[in-house]
Amino acid sequence: MQQQAVVAQQFGNTASAYLTSTVHSQGADLAQLREIAAALPKRPLVLDLGCGAGHASFAVAPVAESVTAFDLSPEMLTVVANAARDRGLGNIGTQQGNVASLPFADASFCLVVTRFSAHHWLDVPAALREVKRVLKPRGVFVIIDITAPETPLHDTTLQAVELLRDGSHVRDYRPAEWTRMLDDAGFTSERVNDWKLDMRFDDWTARMRTPAERVAAIRSLFRTAPEETRNYFAVQADDSFSIDSTLFKAAQRQP
Repeated sequence: MQQQAVVAQQFGNTASAYLTSTVHSQGADLAQLREIAAALPKRPLVLDLGCGAGHASFAVAPVAESVTAFDLSPEMLTVVANAARDRGLGNIGTQQGNVASLPFADASFCLVVTRFSAHHWLDVPAALREVKRVLKPRGVFVIIDITAPETPLHDTTLQAVELLRDGSHVRDYRPAEWTRMLDDAGFTSERVNDWKLDMRFDDWTARMRTPAERVAAIRSLFRTAPEETRNYFAVQADDSFSIDSTLFKAAQRQP
């Protein structure tokens, strides 16, 4: 099965769980995202890439002219549409597709956001080129995602447990990698904020319906990891742990 099909299947099967997930539905980053949208010169036209269950869309909708929630999974988009209706957010529309080939005209959006999605993208540089194309000249691009430690030992552990938990995982990028990819795509970027996300192990694996043998493998990997890696991720007795998240703010580099 090709990677895009794996992503669509994984999240189609678990769409409703992401709407109620505490990790995804809460966080100071959502308030910060709304503040960024509200600070734009006029109510923005917003694109939410890899929208998942729509929490970024819901956060910016009250201060936006319109929000296009974009995702590979039709099931996720159905969750977003239903939740937007229930919340009275009539300015949210949905569009299915691939982030590496956006079905929008050049310079269509004032603000492009992506939250906890890019680590599933097969070709981040291609997606960044598309973001640059559809963003208005003075538009803003906000990336919120899990980020990998700069230390290779810890990075390797994170990628392993992520892939065991979720077959659609591609890579949690290091902050330095994000900065370089944004620069290569023609953006100037700012690393605005870093914070820790606490992952309750049972909830984390149940949300993705991780098979029992893979759950056992993750537990084994955590329990046999070097002490410095266990300390970095604050691994607890029940294998709950914490991971890094980062918010980047970018704009097209001016000539």
